[in-house]
Amino acid sequence: MERSPVASPETAAAAAEVAAQFRSLVDAEDVGSIKQAQHLILGRLQDSNAVLTHFNEYSEQCFAEVSSDFASKTRLLKSMKDDLDHIFMKLRNMKSRLVATYPDAFPDGAMEKTMDQRPDLERPLE
Repeated sequence: MERSPVASPETAAAAAEVAAQFRSLVDAEDVGSIKQAQHLILGRLQDSNAVLTHFNEYSEQCFAEVSSDFASKTRLLKSMKDDLDHIFMKLRNMKSRLVATYPDAFPDGAMEKTMDQRPDLERPLE
């Protein structure tokens, strides 16, 4: 059974009484001060939102300017690392050949200390 959206006079009077009772629970000055505080907070939030929006736009612009330069520098560093790895591999091979050809030229244990003193860049710092 559906109810009709039209309220009877009795329910309207009851609703008015309930509303009046609720209004009597809260002081009108308190409601006004709450509205004023909410309005102040809304203004501050809107200001903060505007500042954050401006900062995001500025950050996006800066990132667009720097990202291509950063990518090219990253490629350069990777290329330099590959070149250095190749150089150190060649040096290790040359040292190994020298030790094999002239075993008496180096004191015992000297080659193990000088074979590769390069830090392991793949290992995290301690």
